[in-house]
Amino acid sequence: MRLLVLGGTRFLSYAVAADAVRRGHEVVCANRGQSGSVPPGVTQVRWDRAEPAPAALADAGFDAVIDIARQPSHVRHALDAVADAHWVYVSSISVYADDADPSGPGVGPLKTPIADDVDLATDPEAYGGLKVTCEQLVLGAASSAAVVRPGLIVGPGDPTGRFSYWARRSVATGEVLGPGDPADLVQVIDVRDLAAWLVDLADRRTPGTFDAIGPAVPFADLLREALPDATVVWVDQEFLSEQGVQPWAGPESIPLWLPRPEYDGMLAHDAAPAVAAGLVLRPVKDTTSDTRAWLESDPAARIDGITTEREAELLAAWKDR
Repeated sequence: MRLLVLGGTRFLSYAVAADAVRRGHEVVCANRGQSGSVPPGVTQVRWDRAEPAPAALADAGFDAVIDIARQPSHVRHALDAVADAHWVYVSSISVYADDADPSGPGVGPLKTPIADDVDLATDPEAYGGLKVTCEQLVLGAASSAAVVRPGLIVGPGDPTGRFSYWARRSVATGEVLGPGDPADLVQVIDVRDLAAWLVDLADRRTPGTFDAIGPAVPFADLLREALPDATVVWVDQEFLSEQGVQPWAGPESIPLWLPRPEYDGMLAHDAAPAVAAGLVLRPVKDTTSDTRAWLESDPAARIDGITTEREAELLAAWKDR
């Protein structure tokens, strides 16, 4: 397969390019060349996607394209050049309008499309609507296409640091704060599993729309697998909110925790259709140990969330309430 990866220098797109090269595919990565390097064995083409695609891409005869773009103009320019290839467009579960509803792929409802590019640094809430538009563009113009909507992507190299919070605590033998209700459903997907499946979808020219996530499991089960030697002390969300702890992401947050019931559906989508289409998922314990090894090898790796000192303060306050 002659594969065009739009990106190829960071996290998911890097993992996609690396996986495809390992399998012997001919891989071209198109990017600006400003945010890292491509994997060994990849041909790199410099392209600022705010501009039309260079002729070298339009004339290259690609079998498939894997794209993770957020801006509609970037997708339009790429489709103008290589619409005849099979497209695998990486969207997001953020396209769903109701975070309390875990309806499956293609069921919706989706957010209102945003047709024009938006600076997400100033308006991050536009992300879902932009992705809806990008999906529509791909489905409307590509000769064949798969739309893949990942949830929280985790694993070695994660630039968000969200799952890294739990990987750092995975060797804990004492008390660890468990946020919210232990029965709340959560789900993650290892970047390497997702990357391998995206390459499969491209190689097999598989069409369809899929939620790309791991199985939805109770938070207690995930932490039991990720932190096997810790004693998890569950602290309810009202107390955490009163203490100024933020959900999901940020330096004052506890990652993976989301307020309920308004986010009951965000981490509870059905993984079965993706698994039926070939997605293979590794155990969370393996993702945890590999992420911890990466953290130990890279002092610059990002770890989001509260400090262990702040965690200890919260646990003490919870017990003294």
